[in-house]
Amino acid sequence: ETGNHSCGTDFSLVGLFQYGHMDTFLFTVISILFAVALIGNITLVLLIRLDQRLHTPMYFLLSQLSIIDMMYISTTVPKMAANFLSDTKAISFLGCAVQAFVFLTLGGSEALLLGFMSYDRYIAICQPLHYPVLMSRKICCSMVAGAWSSSSINAFIHTVYVFQLPFCGSRMVNHFFCEVPSLLPLVCEDTSQYEYTVLVSGLVILLLPFLAILASYARVLVVVIQMGSGKGQSRAVSTCSSHLTVASLFYVTGLSTYTQPHSLHSPGRDKVVAVLYSIVTPVLNPFIYSLRNKEVMGALRRQMG
Repeated sequence: ETGNHSCGTDFSLVGLFQYGHMDTFLFTVISILFAVALIGNITLVLLIRLDQRLHTPMYFLLSQLSIIDMMYISTTVPKMAANFLSDTKAISFLGCAVQAFVFLTLGGSEALLLGFMSYDRYIAICQPLHYPVLMSRKICCSMVAGAWSSSSINAFIHTVYVFQLPFCGSRMVNHFFCEVPSLLPLVCEDTSQYEYTVLVSGLVILLLPFLAILASYARVLVVVIQMGSGKGQSRAVSTCSSHLTVASLFYVTGLSTYTQPHSLHSPGRDKVVAVLYSIVTPVLNPFIYSLRNKEVMGALRRQMG
């Protein structure tokens, strides 16, 4: 029993499927998605850095999003892919804590950054004369620093609290990575009070930016429609809809995980939802924000000669 409560005891990750169905096939699929995400985000970061025409606040924020996405998917996928080919699926106590902290930090940073990016589009279209002042280099850097620092503090508090709780039983985490909600069922004491803290954090870091995005794009669409240009309207609607789709995928799935008490969680559903916000979103982001953008595609053509 003492060993079961020891902080030094390793955890074991069940993985995407508990009984190891299609491990080789899943390893191949996950590896391809991981490679696509890295290539897409690295290409976008390099284009923004190399092309002078992309040295604007919007693309600065977009490059930060790509950097976060590369780190975000790298936090979970390598260990997940390795476990497909391994029999042990073990992760050390420290490794689990570090993974949970980094994942929370990056997820929170992305949630806040997407909100700042929608604010940038709102200012550019609805208040273009004030754009150089309201979106100066200093303000952009402050936005990025604020996203990183606030999400890091939030992640640190949750990680320190959860990993000092007494864990008992088999230490079998029914997930493919160490995520705070998936660890709570292993705790020996009542965590209902702590779950209110998780709920508040989820509402602040996920719901508020999501509402800001919806409000910003609604205002942008109203302004564009009032301009009366049919081509401009269709382009704006197409762009906004694609951005809102990928943002909604991230926020809605994240909220479904971090705003429910663990008694209502279903491990199978949680893992599918986690795949959407931890793997699918970082794969889609660089393509949604680049392939539908003439400036980025123009920069790609220029760099390719």
